Amino acid sequence: MVVRADADRIAWLQAAAPGVELVPAPDAETAAAAVAVAGVQAVVGFCSAEILEAGSELRWIQLPFAGAERCLEIPAVRERDILVTNAQRVYGPEIAEHVMAMILSFTRGLYRYIPAQAEGVWNRGLVSEDLLWELEGRTLLVVGLGGIGTEVARLGNAMGMTVLATRNSRREGPPFVEYVGLADELPELAPRADVVVNATPLTPATADLFDTDFFAAMKSTAYFINVGRGGSVVTQDLVAALEQGRLAGAGLDVTDPEPLPENHPLWKMNNVIITPHIAAGSDLRSERLWIVMRENLRRYVAGERMLSVVDKSKGY
Repeated sequence: MVVRADADRIAWLQAAAPGVELVPAPDAETAAAAVAVAGVQAVVGFCSAEILEAGSELRWIQLPFAGAERCLEIPAVRERDILVTNAQRVYGPEIAEHVMAMILSFTRGLYRYIPAQAEGVWNRGLVSEDLLWELEGRTLLVVGLGGIGTEVARLGNAMGMTVLATRNSRREGPPFVEYVGLADELPELAPRADVVVNATPLTPATADLFDTDFFAAMKSTAYFINVGRGGSVVTQDLVAALEQGRLAGAGLDVTDPEPLPENHPLWKMNNVIITPHIAAGSDLRSERLWIVMRENLRRYVAGERMLSVVDKSKGY
């Protein structure tokens, strides 16, 4: 079953899976009923408890996004022998550019000058020159060197930054990352960074990872950027660090709670940039997503190793 695909898209997918019947579902609401009727073995583009309950023959679910936590919260996904793949390879380019946009907004003072423009204020001294950084020689710490984190690291390196990173499983990394540490090295790496970027999925190991102790370990001149999940940050600890001047600023595409309440203090801080979970938006995203899903469909039918297989025990 393929969710939210028109006839042309189905035909394009069918070319990668000859001999396999592709059942279109116009939306998620009708998908569960169709799964039950058609005896579907795989669902491309959606995951829900209703689909799992209806699909007794399900063997594979292809998620249309990088985060797998909501799908993995469904007991049947963990209990049954169902392969889950995600789209972590899809979202790296646009999210990495979003990260760089936030970093440059801080380091070039745009976060102050854009509001001043709206007020009709011309003030060349609004941001002190010692806060207008050049990124060359600065240190970037990427927490979570997966598909998204690797793209962030690549762009940081291209801007002349020294890139450090952590990952959960191994120390290997691309040549543009100077040092790859394991997750337990994060407290030692944080004080070295001028910018820390969270690109981790939300798992039991990353929930509340960024707390008072972590922010205390960072430089008071450093910036924190979150494009992972809001639940990885203890929000009140971030607020306290910003209010007390223990961080220079924060760029948040995800928050906890999400959305933030209207009266939340983060809205009013002039050294905080908030975007409403739109870092993955891109004019090229949809086509990249379909290309990855088509390739996984081809591999599934051919019995080949799949792309971006989710480790249910780790949560990503």
